[in-house]
Amino acid sequence: MDFMRILKYLHYHIFSRHKRGHGIHSPFVFDLVSRVFRNKTDPEVVLMIERIRKELLCDKRTIRVLDLGSGSALMKSDLRRISDIAKYTSVPAKYGVLLANLAAEFGRQGIVEFGTSLGISTMYMASAYRDSRVFTMEGCPEISTVASDNFRRAGFGNITLMTGSFDDLLPKVKSKVSYPGLVFIDGNHRKEPVLRYFSEMVEVSGNKTVIVIDDIHSSDEMEEAWNEIKANENVSFTIDLYRMGLVFFRKGMSRFDYVIRY
Repeated sequence: MDFMRILKYLHYHIFSRHKRGHGIHSPFVFDLVSRVFRNKTDPEVVLMIERIRKELLCDKRTIRVLDLGSGSALMKSDLRRISDIAKYTSVPAKYGVLLANLAAEFGRQGIVEFGTSLGISTMYMASAYRDSRVFTMEGCPEISTVASDNFRRAGFGNITLMTGSFDDLLPKVKSKVSYPGLVFIDGNHRKEPVLRYFSEMVEVSGNKTVIVIDDIHSSDEMEEAWNEIKANENVSFTIDLYRMGLVFFRKGMSRFDYVIRY
């Protein structure tokens, strides 16, 4: 973590509040923080997914990565070990559990993910409600093959994995899932694409849709994107968890940008 990111995290740590929901005046947000954020995901599911992560972290196979996003600051070569991809691009277990809890609460109408990577976040979301369909997009064919194998081994039959550029795949995804309950935008950490994908999802978002943006403070570009998203006229309120930003479209709720410790 560079010096500026350390300062940003310290600022978040000092000014974030309401870890247990105390002091939040909105009943909806209080319930979200105190119940959903703190809910326990099935430990057997967590163990299964984390076992796959552990295997990936030990996988020394090298694959050629076609990076259609912003690229990796830590992995410059297009030849990368699966172990390094697992180490640097997969969401930590703590946030995987959060995604599972959000999927259980909001994802029954369908889930859309931008950036499958090796499939850790996908499996967490798919585990929450097996009757819900997860549509996940990955730009790199070789990474997609590894993720597909992980889904097969874990027994997830409710995941539809699509390979190609997000821009090419989006029309197909939007035709398959109207008013998704949960959207997770990852895989391209540049301002313009993030804002474009967000706008595309706003078009098909309903009152109960939640959009999650990953790595909102990872760069100046991402912070600019996050600030523009917060100012979007369709947004009712947002929650900043430092790593992730949550966006809600609930009609009739007071406009507010929460910074909550997670």
